[in-house]
Amino acid sequence: MVDPRLSIYRGTGEPHDDIAALSPPPPWRVFTGEVTSAPVTPTTPGARPTAEARARVYRPSSEVVHMVNVALCLRRPLLVTGKPGTGKSTLAFSVAHELKLGPVLYWPIGSHSKLGDALYRYDAIGRLQEAGMRGGAAPPDIGRFVRLGPLGTALLPGERPRVLLIDELDKSDIDLPNDLLNVFEEGQFDIPELSRLPDDHLEVRVMTEDPGRSATITRGQVCCRAFPFVVITSNGEREFPTAFLRRCQQVNIQQPDSEKLAEIVAGHLGPEALEETRELVARFVERRDRGDLATDQLLNAVYLAVSGAKSDPATREQLVDRLIQPLDGPG
Repeated sequence: MVDPRLSIYRGTGEPHDDIAALSPPPPWRVFTGEVTSAPVTPTTPGARPTAEARARVYRPSSEVVHMVNVALCLRRPLLVTGKPGTGKSTLAFSVAHELKLGPVLYWPIGSHSKLGDALYRYDAIGRLQEAGMRGGAAPPDIGRFVRLGPLGTALLPGERPRVLLIDELDKSDIDLPNDLLNVFEEGQFDIPELSRLPDDHLEVRVMTEDPGRSATITRGQVCCRAFPFVVITSNGEREFPTAFLRRCQQVNIQQPDSEKLAEIVAGHLGPEALEETRELVARFVERRDRGDLATDQLLNAVYLAVSGAKSDPATREQLVDRLIQPLDGPG
C-alpha cells in the first residue's frame, strides 16, 4: 500500500485539499520564513486561463505522478525532460490546479536570462527621477520601485508552496544552472537595496509577480517557509552540471501511447470527437513512429476534422493530413 503522504498529487485533474497532509520536510530542508501575508488562492489574479484548461484534462503517467510526489516530499525541484509537446510545462499547471496552490509563477528562459531578474528588479532610475521631481521633499518610498520576480515571489514565506515553472532551462547561459544552486539549497536571498536601509525602515512593502499583490520584506531578507514546487523543463538540448542534477529530482515524460492519446482527445474535445476520428489517431501514431510529431498537432487536426470548417470534405481531409506531417520531414 502506498503511503498517503507520498500520494498527495494524483494526476486526476480533480482539485482537493490533501496538500495539508503532506509529510514534514526532511530536517535538512526545513525553512523558517515567517508568514506575514494572506495565502494565495486559485482565484488570485494572474492565472493563465488556457493553461488552466489544459491542466484540468492533463493525465500524467504513473511514473510522473510518483516523481511529483517525491519532489513534493523532499522539497526538491523536479527536472522534467522529454520531446516538445509531451506536456512538460502543463505538468506544473496540473499540480497547481489539483493541489489548489494558486496561479503558476512562470519564468521562461532565454539565452540572456539572469538569476537576479528572476529574484527581483529595482528601478533605481525611476526612483531618482521621482526624487528629482519632488525637489527637497522626502525621497519616495523605495518599496514602490522594487518588484519581486517569479523566483523571488515563489520564495515568499507561506503555509503552502507556490508552483514555479522554469521553462526550457537548456536555452540558458551556461552559468545559470550553477547560479541557481545556492538559492535552491538555502531557500532564501537578500535584497541589498533594502538590507542597507536604516533601522527605522526595517520593513518595506514591495510588489510581487502576482498582479496587484504586495509583500512585506524585513531587513531585506526573503526566506521561504514552504519550499516551492519547482518544475524545470528541458528539451534535452544540453547537459547540466552534476551538482545541479544532484539537487533535483528527475523524470522523463514519454510520448503518449494510443490509449493515452485517445484520453487526451476526449478530454479536450469530447468523446464524440474521438469516435469520429479514431482512424486519424491511428494514422498519427503510425507517422509518429517514423518521424517527429507533437500531440498538439493531433489535437489541431482532430479539431479541424470535426469543427465543420467551410470546405468540401476532400479539401478538409487534405488540410487535416497536412497538420499531422512529421516536423522533421515527410511522413
